[in-house]
Amino acid sequence: METVNAEKQFIVTEKREIGYKRLLIAPGRKGFHFLQDLMRILDVPYIDNIVDIGGVRVETRIEHYPPIVRDYYDPPKFYFPEKVRTFCTNSGNAHVVRERYATNRGGDQWYSVNGHAFAPDSKHDNGLVNFAILKTVRFTAPPLASGQAFAENLGLQAALMGGGQPPLMQRVGDFRLGSRSKEASFSGGDLYDFEPTLKSCCPGDISLAIPAKILRAIWKAMKNLDTIVPGVLHPSTIMYYPEIKLYANKPAYQDERFRVKEDIWFAGDGAGTSRGGITGAWASGIRSAEGILDTL
Repeated sequence: METVNAEKQFIVTEKREIGYKRLLIAPGRKGFHFLQDLMRILDVPYIDNIVDIGGVRVETRIEHYPPIVRDYYDPPKFYFPEKVRTFCTNSGNAHVVRERYATNRGGDQWYSVNGHAFAPDSKHDNGLVNFAILKTVRFTAPPLASGQAFAENLGLQAALMGGGQPPLMQRVGDFRLGSRSKEASFSGGDLYDFEPTLKSCCPGDISLAIPAKILRAIWKAMKNLDTIVPGVLHPSTIMYYPEIKLYANKPAYQDERFRVKEDIWFAGDGAGTSRGGITGAWASGIRSAEGILDTL
């Protein structure tokens, strides 16, 4: 789908035009730029001032996190002061990956980390666990026009510091000493305990890339988490940066069913009806579908 003509009730795709009577648009996080363009075409008011940023993806041995992942594959989130929370836990055959994004202001590329896990396999399980720890930031407007643009600039800054090898990674032991991590931290030495699963990252100092206020809140939360699950801050634990979630679009909905026009509804992370989870995304889709059914 490329655009929509609400007056004549058809959408435009790469191959053809398709008519509709009721339309549900449900973009994921990567579709937030597309949705902003669409809202301008449809004349739907929206704000863009909330982002989950600063975030790091924490990777450590599973024995440092056993009470949490023993009974739950993706355990409940931990919430901490200053709007910091854990998110998206992967364990067993777990891997940190990177995702490529491009700004809509010239197409500059930047990368965010994320976590995945393959199906359990006793022969290939790496014995690691990873999870995100994120801070929700709400900007006031004015002066800031776009929280998304701010988050993208942080991603671009990390890409610059990575010297073409983004994202960044740092061992907790180096971070606590105020030292940048070097290749030796990941190939041997006192802090070496396991190999990073995202080996293409650039060893560095994440404190140079994360805004100080955000970093303080995240580090405080990590220390609190270590009191609940001792071992999370083992010196060998790796922090990858950045992990940024882009779902800050907040359209002006006409009702609780996420209607934006007489015959158009939104759903999903990109539309701000859910925040970073499959469960929330499908639940918002059900609510929108119920709104559509009410009009039939």
